[in-house]
Amino acid sequence: MRRKLLACIVAGSVALFMAACSSGAPSGSATTPESEATSSEASETTAEEAPPADTAGGYVPIITTVLANPYWDAEADTAKKELEALGYTTSVFAHNNDPQQQAELIDNAISQKAVAIVLDPAGADESIGVVQKATDAGIPVFLINAEINKEGIAKSQIVANNAQGAEIGAQYFVEQMGGKGKFVELFGNPTDNNAPVRSNAYHEVVAQYPDMELLQTETANWNRDEGFQKMEVLLQAHPDLTGVLSGNDEMALGAIAAIEAAGKVPGKDILVMGFDGSPDAVEAIKAGKLVGTVLQPIVAETRELAKQLDNYLKNGETGAGTEKQAMDCQLITPENIGSYTLFSLDG
Repeated sequence: MRRKLLACIVAGSVALFMAACSSGAPSGSATTPESEATSSEASETTAEEAPPADTAGGYVPIITTVLANPYWDAEADTAKKELEALGYTTSVFAHNNDPQQQAELIDNAISQKAVAIVLDPAGADESIGVVQKATDAGIPVFLINAEINKEGIAKSQIVANNAQGAEIGAQYFVEQMGGKGKFVELFGNPTDNNAPVRSNAYHEVVAQYPDMELLQTETANWNRDEGFQKMEVLLQAHPDLTGVLSGNDEMALGAIAAIEAAGKVPGKDILVMGFDGSPDAVEAIKAGKLVGTVLQPIVAETRELAKQLDNYLKNGETGAGTEKQAMDCQLITPENIGSYTLFSLDG
């Protein structure tokens, strides 16, 4: 019996020793995976992953919308490069336009003691609460590309001047249509303020031309596949339509594919106008399938946001005169397409 008792005591001591060794690493010490080296390589980081512990300027998570979209990929990639050049450690996440995923990512940023958050918000109203929560936790939030319907809680809200961009885009579209014709509109995500702003500006311009007839508006949520599906329906309902005014390039490219599938020629039988200035849209302009697009200067916006974030963390001020800031858009057409670089026009 004494031998058995002694064996049990030894076994228990070994088990306790092994348990102590296995729990020695601090919680949340997992490093960012190699697949996040650039946001364009894949990159939807899970909420459980934590930044490296040896951060210089601190940890700044970049929470964007959908990385499969080249526009948001460029946004995330630019933010990552700019912030890391300034000495911060970053991880890229995508909330996929889901406020619940966004809330989980914000909670994770708070638990990881982020020094700031870069956020492309999932809804103008839906994102107010999470921005407030991070701010209450002492973490400044910097919004890019889309705004929220409240001021005073985010430190910066930098967006494209969507109304101005939609105005020049609609004017060019009308000119290409010869001031007359039947057209349809593809509308973006209704929870994103950019969608109604662009749509309203489109309507204000087109309303000045009595021979331009809007047949129908369909919501396609900024998505190429949805743009294709909605365009199929629109072509069946309105076989005589001659134009498509799209809220973004992805929906426009989906529409072009549907037009081709219907046996019609985009750029000839039906004119399609985009918005964003994506590389795929530029290629479609070169091919004569897209008449033009409106460039959102997302690279310039994101660089400015990184600068303001750094200023705030170092000096307590962003250096900007106002919280909400808008950068003017530019029209991309066959005439100036040679000056295009990624979401930018040189010269």
